[in-house]
Amino acid sequence: MNIRQIIVKVFQEILAEENIELQEEIDDETVLLSTGLDSLGFAILVTRLELELGYDPFVLMDDPVYPRTFGEFIKFYESYKHHASNTKI
Repeated sequence: MNIRQIIVKVFQEILAEENIELQEEIDDETVLLSTGLDSLGFAILVTRLELELGYDPFVLMDDPVYPRTFGEFIKFYESYKHHASNTKI
C-alpha cells in the first residue's frame, strides 16, 4: 500500500468507529473540519498513522503546519515519508 491508501484506510476505519457517515466521498478537496472528526478523532488518526507508517510528521516538523484539506494532509505525510521506519509503504 502507498501512503495515500494507508491514510484513506485508517481515516475510513476511524469514521466507522465514530459512527460518522460522510455525505460525499472523501477527495483531495474535502475540508478536514467538515468530516465530523473532532480533535480526539484527529489525535487517534495521527496515532494510528504513526503505527502504520512508522513516523509522525507533526513531531518531525520544524514549523507548525495545519493541513486544511484531505489532499494537504496526504501531501504533508508524503513529504516526511523518508522518515518511515517500517516496510508497509
